[in-house]
Amino acid sequence: MAGAADFDLYRPAEEHDMLRDSVRALAEAKIAPFATAVDEEARFPQEALDALVANDLHAVHVPESYGGAGADALATCIVIEEVARVCCSSSLIPAVNKLGSLPVILSGSEDLKKKYLGPLAKGDAMFSYCLSEPDAGSDAGGMTTRAVRDGDHWVLNGVKRWITNAGVSEYYTVMAVTDPEKKTRGGISAFVVEKGDEGVSFGAPEKKLGIKGSPTREVYLDNVRIPADRMIGDEGTGFATAMKTLDHTRITIAAQALGVAQGALDYAKGYVRERKQFGKPIGDFQGVQFMLADMAMKIEAARQLTYAAAARSERVALGGASEDLTFFGAAAKCYASDAAMEVTTDAVQLLGGYGYTRDYPLERMMRDAKITQIYEGTNQVQRIVMARNLP
Repeated sequence: MAGAADFDLYRPAEEHDMLRDSVRALAEAKIAPFATAVDEEARFPQEALDALVANDLHAVHVPESYGGAGADALATCIVIEEVARVCCSSSLIPAVNKLGSLPVILSGSEDLKKKYLGPLAKGDAMFSYCLSEPDAGSDAGGMTTRAVRDGDHWVLNGVKRWITNAGVSEYYTVMAVTDPEKKTRGGISAFVVEKGDEGVSFGAPEKKLGIKGSPTREVYLDNVRIPADRMIGDEGTGFATAMKTLDHTRITIAAQALGVAQGALDYAKGYVRERKQFGKPIGDFQGVQFMLADMAMKIEAARQLTYAAAARSERVALGGASEDLTFFGAAAKCYASDAAMEVTTDAVQLLGGYGYTRDYPLERMMRDAKITQIYEGTNQVQRIVMARNLP
């Protein structure tokens, strides 16, 4: 019979609860006041970055041995969740710092880790992830960006699309084809490219439905010549590293979705207690109560699934086995993002006409929630991943 501890793998410990309280207080004081302006002006949330860096919350996943906080997977999720509760754009700072740097943590040499994780941990640099291309989205193996060996260097050419925080980040994990004959079976390699490398440039920011404060741009690689020691892992292992990375980081997207859904529910709850129609608060009507109950139920289910996935992610990070991580990572991302879209839409409905205006934050939350169903693998792709990895 399983011991009691086996049933608490995804239950936050006391230190996690304390972390949540501190991040929530910081987010409400230093990030929330700027969320509307960040969205309206489609500008990078510099106030959020400054606040997160000042409190060592911008890249909490970086191991202590490289100057980081050494936070576990659940703690990282809680940070992202609480920031997303007030500003989804700002939550992409810790989320994408993990996405961009995790390939280095998983597969990089010791020299590479020391060189790039230290500045990330200090807040001197951000890290982005370059996998998608104009003709390689869900089919990441169809990428055409090439890396050709030239003595002690590699020369990269190609275009990466939908790159989060592009132009702001100093470092980029770039996947490129090194053997066109092998492709995903040993023909793709991973590299660290720096913003200042000659031949690196960026496209115009995408004009998006939501997360307007997080710049999304193309990254152009025009004969970018980098030292050979900037390859992450061995030649031909890039695609495997990319997939391992997503197993872990899809959970952070689930946390982001969870946060924006919680923020929408919290706001809607306050509104229905104050808004009166027919002589009493609309929260007293059973139809409204049922909507709130369903919203809370979906959020709690998403939270439990997300934290269960985080427990598996941490087990793998510590060197243990968790054969179902791929399934749980995909399931958490898929379920939480679907729930976030449903909850934010219902929250808009509860405010009626007010919910449809920019004077209230719910229409922003609804727009922001949509992307969580799309990036790091569409939810249709997540269902394919789950079907292929049924526990």
